[in-house]
Amino acid sequence: MKCDELRDEYELYALGLADEPEKAELREHLHRGCATCTSGVRSARELAALMAGTVPAVAPPARLRKRILASAGVEQRSWGWAAAWVAACGLLLGAVVYYYGREQDIALTLAYFKEQSRQQQTELARLNEVLSLLNQSETRDVVFGQGPKGRVFVHPKSGVLLIASNLPPAPAGKTYEMWVIPKGGAKPVRAGEFQSAQDGTALHLQRGPVDLATTAIIAVTLEPAGGVDQPTSTPVIAATL
Repeated sequence: MKCDELRDEYELYALGLADEPEKAELREHLHRGCATCTSGVRSARELAALMAGTVPAVAPPARLRKRILASAGVEQRSWGWAAAWVAACGLLLGAVVYYYGREQDIALTLAYFKEQSRQQQTELARLNEVLSLLNQSETRDVVFGQGPKGRVFVHPKSGVLLIASNLPPAPAGKTYEMWVIPKGGAKPVRAGEFQSAQDGTALHLQRGPVDLATTAIIAVTLEPAGGVDQPTSTPVIAATL
């Protein structure tokens, strides 16, 4: 099997739940020093270790056997061979149900941690972009402060960064939209939609080149969700360059 075919087995292998023949194939990849599979299994083991430290252990209920037997209509007053056989089947069924549930819980927990990791990586990448823009010598910044307060940073190649406070969350069905307004009355150019946090803070980065020589204002308006092609309301933020 190729690495792409084994990619979904990394987490199961790290947890000891991989099935054959995938388990043997993956072991063979690791033994021959496959860089892709080695890295994938290492990440999966790190994630499994994180899960082990955060997910509480679950033990089968003490009355599981009685409940299974009761649901099957088995009386426990007489324990002949037939009753013992029924009890064994019931316990086996309970074990299957329990471990199947555990595997489902593991899968859900694994999916949760993978999504959390993806979100953190995305946020980290965005913050790195923000820091890069702020640290470049060509970046120009202006302050605004009528109601919402903050700063706008503009870099001719990297884009526009808005950092605001005292900006109330947009009402249901609405979004904030940023605009690059050229000099000379030309039409505003869309620069992305965003939402503010519950505490009124907002950080919005619009990537792409900006012509500082022809740009007059960076503005923000409140628009219908999904955004519009041209502003339909009075700007709540207007930073003049």
